[in-house]
Amino acid sequence: MAAGRLAVVGLGPGSPGLMAPDARAELDRAQDIVGYATYVQLAGAFRPDQTLHVSDNREELDRARHAFALAASGRHVAVVSSGDPGVFAMAAAVLEALEQSDDPAWHAVDLVVLPGISAAQAAAARAGAPLGHDFCTISLSDNLKPWAVIERRLDAAAGADFVLALYNPVSRARPWQLDSALSLLRRHRDAATPVVLGRDIGRPGETLTVTTLGAVTAAMVDMRTVVIVGSSETRVLPRSGHGAWVYTPRRYPER
Repeated sequence: MAAGRLAVVGLGPGSPGLMAPDARAELDRAQDIVGYATYVQLAGAFRPDQTLHVSDNREELDRARHAFALAASGRHVAVVSSGDPGVFAMAAAVLEALEQSDDPAWHAVDLVVLPGISAAQAAAARAGAPLGHDFCTISLSDNLKPWAVIERRLDAAAGADFVLALYNPVSRARPWQLDSALSLLRRHRDAATPVVLGRDIGRPGETLTVTTLGAVTAAMVDMRTVVIVGSSETRVLPRSGHGAWVYTPRRYPER
């Protein structure tokens, strides 16, 4: 039996226009579409001959194993992720499942990862260029790593004056982490530091809010929001018509 193909596909932020052509072509060719129900819906529409395999958002490893089982049987499978599949998403889960398997049929699968525009990139583009200098991304979810590790990373990144893009900032199960993270960041940054809140960028109903580190609270954010906290050099300037542009200069002063 010929080995199948497993493609981990980044959908981008949600707008069809922001999906890479190669990603769209892979979805069109696939026989099976595997993913979290919301992301499968974003990836559509699909033909009647394509089979959809939807599951809950927290079932990443089971989803990856199911995709490998399908591909090992000779199927052409696409696993979908919003944003970029390598940024807190399905590419790592797929490779983890492969590493844990000693099935030679799984290792013979034609595995590819197709990148997409991440949530931080999409929000940054709407705001201007807050990621214009060195930045880092940190997930505030402590489902898979201890909160103490998150605190150490936040403290180190803030102390080094990186712009920070914070993923998974709050949820009903984790209502306090963002306020705790903001309190830590305020030890390093001025209250006037620009903060960008990008919610559902690229999808209907998207919102972009420019605020400050002193004013932002967890009540302004939900799980579908990426939070970008500027560095000491990040600037805000008026935007023609309404709102503001946010950018971080490419040059950094000697200190």
